[in-house]
Order: sequence, then C-alpha cells, then structure tokens
Amino acid sequence: MTETALRLRTALALAAVVAATLTGCSTTDSGSETTADGLTKVTLQLQWFKQGQFAGYLAAVDQGFYEKLGLSVEILDGGTDIVPQTVLAQGQADYAVAWVPKALASREAGAGITEIAQIFQKSGTKQVSFKSENIAGPAELRGKTVGNWGYGNEFELFAGMTKAGIDPAEDVTLVQQQFDMNAFLAKDIAAAQAMSYNEYAQLLETKNPATGKLYTADDFTTIDWNDEGVAMLQDALWANTEKLKDSEYQDQTVKFLTASLQGWAFCRDNLDKCRDITVAAGSTLGAGHQQWQINEVNKLIWPSPAGIGTIDKTAWDRTVTIAKNTKNAEGATVLTKDPDAQAYTTEYVTKALDQLTAAGVDVTGASYQPTQVTPTEGGR
Repeated sequence: MTETALRLRTALALAAVVAATLTGCSTTDSGSETTADGLTKVTLQLQWFKQGQFAGYLAAVDQGFYEKLGLSVEILDGGTDIVPQTVLAQGQADYAVAWVPKALASREAGAGITEIAQIFQKSGTKQVSFKSENIAGPAELRGKTVGNWGYGNEFELFAGMTKAGIDPAEDVTLVQQQFDMNAFLAKDIAAAQAMSYNEYAQLLETKNPATGKLYTADDFTTIDWNDEGVAMLQDALWANTEKLKDSEYQDQTVKFLTASLQGWAFCRDNLDKCRDITVAAGSTLGAGHQQWQINEVNKLIWPSPAGIGTIDKTAWDRTVTIAKNTKNAEGATVLTKDPDAQAYTTEYVTKALDQLTAAGVDVTGASYQPTQVTPTEGGR
C-alpha cells in the first residue's frame, strides 16, 4: 500500500469514527455500528408495513430479547415499492423477511442472500369466493373471473389450477387484483386472493348489506393451497451471503435468530400483549384486526415439531419444484434452475434453537391451541 493510499484509508476511517461519534454510535472491527451503550445496531427489513404478520420481531424489541443479547434492532417498514431481499443484498439492511420463491428469484438474478430460518411452516394464501359461486375447489374456477395480486404472489394459484387441469391462460378470466377486497365485494371478481391473516379477515369485518350484520365464514368458500398440495413457503428470514463469511456477522446472526424466535414464542403464549405491542408500533389497522392476524399467523407457525425456524427439506423442494415448473399468465416461471447450495443454511437456526432450549423456552409449541377470535366491524 502506498503512503498516499495509507493516508487516505486512515482519513476515511477517522471520518467514519467522527461521524459515528456525532450520531452517538461507534463501529466494530467488521464495520457494524454500536450504540452509545455498546449495543450492536441491526436493521431488519420487513416485506410490508408493521402488522401482526411481524409481531414476533416487534415483541422481541418490546420485551428486550434483542437487547439482552447485545443488539439494538431497528425494524424497517416495507411497502409496494420495496423489495426486502434487494434491500438486504444491497447492504441497506442486515436481515430481511421475504417469501421463499420471490427471494430465490432474486438470488437467481444475482442477489447475494441466504435463508437462515423458515418462520411460517404453512402457506397463508387462500382463494376466496362467495358461496353462491359454487367454487368448492380449483376445478370450479374454470370459466370464472379470478383475481390475483401478481408480483410473484400468484404461483400457488396457477399451480393449483394447472394441477386441476385448468389452463390459466385460456380457461379463466384473470384480473389484476388490488391489495384490498373491494372488487371482490362488488362481485367484479368471483374468486379473489386473500391471506388468512389479513384480507380474509377484512371480509369478516365488513357488513353484509343484505343483512346489516357482519359477513361470516358461512357466506364464503375458500381454497386452501396447503390442502391442494401446492403450498409454497412464505415468510422466512434472510441474511447477506457474503457477510456470512465473517465470524462476527455469524455470531450476530445467531443472536438475532435467538431473540427473534423467542419473540414468536412470546406471541404464541401472549396474544393480547402482542396485539397491543403491534398497535403501539404504529400499525394502521385496528386492535381487533391485529388480534385476528396474530392468531392466524400463529397457526402458520405452531406447532413446529422440529423447532420454530427449521427449514423443512420436503417443503423447500416442493416450493422449488413449483417455482421451476409453474408458468404464470405470461408463460414465465419463478425459477429457471435449482438454487445453489448456499441458498439456505440450517447452521444458525440450529444454534439459536439449542440456546433457547437450554434457557427453557418452548421452541416446538407441541400443545399449542389457537384462540377463537371474534371479528369486529372494521377490525377495531
């Protein structure tokens, strides 16, 4: 290294220290920032706005689980224009929540990301219709107006139709669905995409104009892609592949997972408290909706016989197969080839589960039973 280069490097390092000092932070040897009280600053990028879907992480902040392990975690809102795995790959976040097929598509395109924990063990996606449409399963979608959000959310629907012998490009009328249920309630869409923990709840929180009372589950029929054998893995935690080569980031990842999984265990056992934590975190949806959402999300996680966050190889392989073989309306697939060996790792979640088990935390939820949540008008 030349003397000029050495001086430049020293100046840059000094500038970083000065900047960190001005903001009340310092940096570690690997470049991670620390707070004034010595906590390592960590950012988690969500794939949507703060809501019950992410209650476990919000609880881990609120209950001090991250802080106890030396982390100061900032949770970043997502949105329609934010791709969490891209934010992660570009170094603008330390970890991200993303659906597996979408993240694998980004990885195939060059994003350096690795799955480190599979939070949702089941798919939360449904295709919902009014009972009067007589849609009992995918085969009855033939000839119907079928809504989907696109953006990679549609492949379970397309796989289900294909499995039932329906050509999505010819046998149904596809509609680009907004992220609400307005078109469905107006009956412009016969079968609409809905998450069990969000849009489906919005239906049950709406008054039926014919009765003046809230709609009930008896007013609808739903197709559950778990039951149809075409469910794909959804919410997972992802880390930066390149940074996983660094021992300090590896240790941080174990700590981050340990506290995050403890947050989800807390929400399993403290539904009302996590509802309040989520509302206080700034969710725009009401307390009633958040209680429904957390309860439904818990159903996607628990029980988790191998331990929360474990990546099930069978479910992974099914997701990859659907992503490679199912075409959307434009004839494109999510993936063109199998992911490489670095697409996921169980190393860090295994260590986190070992630590939680040693601390007496129930990581399987073998006795878990969901709560019966009564929908309220507008989710209030």
